[in-house]
Amino acid sequence: MEFADKNILLVGASSGIGLATAHLLHGLKANLFTASRHESPELAELGTTFLPLDVTQPLAATAFDSLPDTLHGVVYCPGSIRLRPFERIAPADFRQDFELNVLGAVQVMQAVVKRLKKANGASIVLFSTVAAETGMSFHTSVATVKAAVEGLTRALAAEYAGANIRVNCIAPSLTDTPLAATLLNTPEKAEASAKRHPLQRVGQPQDMAYMTSFLLSDHSSFITGQVLPVDGGMGRLK
Repeated sequence: MEFADKNILLVGASSGIGLATAHLLHGLKANLFTASRHESPELAELGTTFLPLDVTQPLAATAFDSLPDTLHGVVYCPGSIRLRPFERIAPADFRQDFELNVLGAVQVMQAVVKRLKKANGASIVLFSTVAAETGMSFHTSVATVKAAVEGLTRALAAEYAGANIRVNCIAPSLTDTPLAATLLNTPEKAEASAKRHPLQRVGQPQDMAYMTSFLLSDHSSFITGQVLPVDGGMGRLK
């Protein structure tokens, strides 16, 4: 895949899937712009153009002034895993997850869509979860907000198809990232999680990074409005 001379904005790149994607795109020679609350040491080593950004706060008018006039791709990685019984999830918790997963993506897309239109062929990649389509106990909040992300994906894909902006969504299962650390922090937990997948392992950040780079690339130029499971078969197989 060729990314030379392509400008890519990666939101939430300091760790996990975002960091793995940053490493991959950097190796593919993309002009990479990364945005998150803090620039992690691992991200700083890549030498990307870093923009401080807290997506849970109103976006400043100047937040993306340092971006080039044309963007070829945007990836929105911030997410949450709030696993609790439904009766223990307060409305404020739902609201917080919605602000991070949905409204954060909305305000980023609204701020950069004019730059995407100038590319004459751009791609947006969002993230859902296998739990949005496959019912899972204790996943009420994350399943609800990620289902909204899937709706956002399809609506934006329809609205901007005429501008040649593709919008797709990746739906992972449990992935070995810092966000999921408490779910995989013992050999017993890791083994149990692996066995729940038909492929007998949990996802790795690189699995998601490879799919992300494909969806950003010209190789996926006829794909839009899709929610693509990268879940080891969990959502479809028994």
